[in-house]
Amino acid sequence: MDRRKLIDTAQGKLEPDLVLKNGRIIQVLTGEILEGDIAVKDGWIAGVGRYDGPHAADLDGRYVSPGFINAHCHVESSMALPEVYCAEELRYGVTTLITDPHEIANVAGAAGIAFMLDRSEGLPMRYYVQAPSCVPCTALEHAGSVLTAESLAPFLAHPRVTGLGEMMDFHGVADGAPGVLEKLDLFSGKVLDGHLPAAQPLLQPYAAAGIRTDHESVTFEEAQAKLRAGLSVLIRQGSGSKNLDAIVAGIVREGLDTSGLAFCTDDKHLLDIHREGTIRCCIERAIALGLPPVTAYRLATLNAARIYRLWDLGAIAPGFRADLVVLDSLEQARVHSVYQNGKNVSGLPAHPHRQPIPPEILHSVHIRPLAKEAFRLPGQETYPVINMVPNQIITRKTLVSAAEAERLLREKELLKIAVVERHHATGCMGVGLLARYGLRDGAIATTVAHDSHNLIVVGGSDRDMHIAVQELQRVQGGFTLVRGGQVLATLPLPVAGLMSDKPCAEITVKLQALTGLAREMGVDPSMDPFIALSFLALPVLPEIRITDLGVVEVS
Repeated sequence: MDRRKLIDTAQGKLEPDLVLKNGRIIQVLTGEILEGDIAVKDGWIAGVGRYDGPHAADLDGRYVSPGFINAHCHVESSMALPEVYCAEELRYGVTTLITDPHEIANVAGAAGIAFMLDRSEGLPMRYYVQAPSCVPCTALEHAGSVLTAESLAPFLAHPRVTGLGEMMDFHGVADGAPGVLEKLDLFSGKVLDGHLPAAQPLLQPYAAAGIRTDHESVTFEEAQAKLRAGLSVLIRQGSGSKNLDAIVAGIVREGLDTSGLAFCTDDKHLLDIHREGTIRCCIERAIALGLPPVTAYRLATLNAARIYRLWDLGAIAPGFRADLVVLDSLEQARVHSVYQNGKNVSGLPAHPHRQPIPPEILHSVHIRPLAKEAFRLPGQETYPVINMVPNQIITRKTLVSAAEAERLLREKELLKIAVVERHHATGCMGVGLLARYGLRDGAIATTVAHDSHNLIVVGGSDRDMHIAVQELQRVQGGFTLVRGGQVLATLPLPVAGLMSDKPCAEITVKLQALTGLAREMGVDPSMDPFIALSFLALPVLPEIRITDLGVVEVS
C-alpha cells in the first residue's frame, strides 16, 4: 500500500485508477445502504462519496457488496484444481477463500500442501490456507502420510498460511495429548480452527485450548452453545451437509447477535458450484429465512474477514482492498460483475497453469490384489448397521442379527460397504453394512473418502464391488459405477485420487452423467451420491463409520 497515493486520491489531488459511480453501497460496517461512488487506487479503496476520474463505470443504481469470503472450504473436494475452482467461485462473487488442504495432505503429506500453495499462486483470488492439523484424523485408519508439528513448521512463515486447520482430534485436545498440544502451540497467535460435532461435554476444554472456530453445528442449539463458549460459528451449506436453515431460523427467532457468524461450504463439488455458486446461495437463503439483508451480507464479508484477522478485507471503506461484487438484486444476490484488487475479473477463464503436476501427486492409488472372498462379512452373531441421514453427513447405528443381515442383503434393504487401504498396498480392508443409501443393484466406488481417502465401495454384488475397485486402480482414482459385471461410467480423478486435471466443462458434464446414472441405480435423491458416500469413512463424525480397519462406533 502506498499510503501517500491513497491519501492524495481520497482528497482529490490524484486521479483514481477507477471510479465505480452511482452504486448503492452495502455498508456492512454500519448496517446501511448508501448511494455514492467508490474511488480505487492501486487496488485499494481510496474513498467513498463523490468522485470523478477518466476511468469510470456507471453502476446505474446497482448494489455493491464487499467481495464474498468462503470462510472454510476444501478445494480438493470440488474435484477441480485450484485454478479451475477459483474461476467458478469468482463467477459468483467470492474473492477470498479460507481453505484447509487436509484432503491432499492425507494422500501426499507436506508435498500435497506445497502443491496446493504453489498451484494457487498468482490466481485472481485471495487464497488463504489453514495448515492441516489432523493427518490422519485418528489412529483408527491408515492415511498416505502422518504430519507432526515438525512437518507443519515450514509452513508457518508462508504469507498465505493464516493458522491451523480444523482440529478433529477433540479427545486429544481434552486429554492434552502431546502431539496435539505441540500443533496448537506452534500456531499460537494465529487462528485455530475447530471441528467439534454436537454440543458435547468436551466443548469447554476444547474452547479452553484456544480453538476459535467451528463449522460442525447441525442445529441452532449446537451453534448457540459454541458461540457462548467463544467459538465463531461457520454456518455450513455444502453439497453433503446443509445446516443453514436450522441455524439461521434459530438466529432470527431468538434475535441472536450475529457478530460471531460467517458462511462456509466445507465440501461442495464443482457441479453444484457451477450451477449456483457458494456464498451467494447462503446470502439468498438467509434473507429468505428472515435475516436482514445487510446482516446476511455482513456474515458473507466483514464477519469472515474479522474471524480470520484479514483486517483490510470485508468492507467498502477507505484503506480496504478493492474486492467488490456488483449485484443486480439484493435479496437474490444476483452477480453482475466482480472486482478483485480493483480489476474487473468477471468471466475470466481458468487461470492457465503451465507447471507439470509432480509424479508422486499423480500416482497415488496402490492396492494389494483382492481375494475373491474379500467382501465377506466377518463371522459374528450381530452386526452394526450404518444408517444414512438425508441432507446430513451424520449417521445412525442399528443392530441386526446374522440371519436378518443375510435376508436384508438379498432383499437389497441393506448393502455391503467396504473401505480398502489404497496408499501403501497394505491389504487392510474393513467390511460392513449400510442402510438408506438407496442403491438397488451394482456398485459405486470412489477414492474420495474423507479424510484419509482410502477407496470406499458400496454394492449389492461382491463381483461388481471387486470390478469397481479394479477400475479405480486402473485410472488412479475417481468415481466409478458398475452394474452386471460391466463398468457403466468412470470419472477419473488422477491428481492424488481427488482431483481432475481437466477443465470445468468436461468435469461437470461427466459428473452430471454419473449422478444421473446413480439416480437410475436407486441412490436416494435427498443426497449427493458421491459426497454422501465419501463421508462414511470419516471416524470423527457420529454415530458410526467404517475405515480400512473396520466399523468404528464413534459415539
